[in-house]
Amino acid sequence: MTPQSDEDEVWRQIVASFNDTAVRDSADQPWPDSENLPSEPPRRVVKQSDEDERPSAEELSDSDTDTEQADPDDEGHYVPPPPPPLPKTDTTTKIAWLALFGGPAYLLLSAALNWQLQGWMLFTAVAAFIGGFVALVVRMGDGPPNDSGWDDGAVI
Repeated sequence: MTPQSDEDEVWRQIVASFNDTAVRDSADQPWPDSENLPSEPPRRVVKQSDEDERPSAEELSDSDTDTEQADPDDEGHYVPPPPPPLPKTDTTTKIAWLALFGGPAYLLLSAALNWQLQGWMLFTAVAAFIGGFVALVVRMGDGPPNDSGWDDGAVI
């Protein structure tokens, strides 16, 4: 036999046993038998005691509205708290944001609608974009706070 025919035979065995289920002996398992899962899921039976009274029609209608509100599929679903309100911005910041997005938006709109731009319009749109960007960067304030004193150490 050639090495190729040996490989072909092994391949045929693999393909033939593809859908076969593996039968394991309990000695082959790396875990104890008590940890094996049952073949069918366990069923829960709730028995009603003799002391319980049957609910009235009013109680049944009330319980129907309660079950409609509490969806069992929604169990454990995280609902985040509402976000805090946005901080108030001053007029200068609002104008800088408007210039930052308004300049390119005007240029894009004029190009899409095939408007003829004069030189001063083009200059104003580009200057608004650059001015808005510079104003926002300058107002960012990444430096240390003014009341930090002489020590710029760790803040807890």
